[in-house]
Amino acid sequence: MNMPEVEDGVLVRRVRQGDLEAYGELVRRYQGSVFGVCYRLMGERQEAEDLAQDAFLRGYQRLDTFDLAYPFGPWIRRVAANLCLNRLQRNRPVTVELDEEGGWQGGASGSSPEAVTVRREQAEEVRAAILALPPVYRTVIELRHYQDATYDEIARTLHLPLSDVKSHLFRARRMLSRRLMDHDG
Repeated sequence: MNMPEVEDGVLVRRVRQGDLEAYGELVRRYQGSVFGVCYRLMGERQEAEDLAQDAFLRGYQRLDTFDLAYPFGPWIRRVAANLCLNRLQRNRPVTVELDEEGGWQGGASGSSPEAVTVRREQAEEVRAAILALPPVYRTVIELRHYQDATYDEIARTLHLPLSDVKSHLFRARRMLSRRLMDHDG
């Protein structure tokens, strides 16, 4: 059986039966998106790599809690987001590497150099503004806008009441808006 054609749920069942190669395939499928979550939340490449690796280890250790009725990708990305939030809540200062955009490749082919530069600068401003948010606000922004999680999924992931999730998102968006408007004006 060719691994790329195998559904995630089948791979999870195989891992539960002791097939480590099946977990390797899951890691290969989702390592980029898990790293992306960690990088957007932490803002530092090495720490993001370490946390992505920890997320896959934690995912493997807790694979028995994974519900096969749901997709694996969002689950493992939420494991990563929770690890990042835990690290951020230890009040560690965040370093920002604005020269590394984590895979952003700059505009469409045919875009002028000026347009590409403007888009890159805007992306850097948004990224810096997100990194400046308090950890829980940064995490709800990540889950909602980058992982497309529903409010209910965010509440379950972060063990928060739904009203807190809505409030955090509202405040985070307002803070982002103010930061970005202050930067422009």
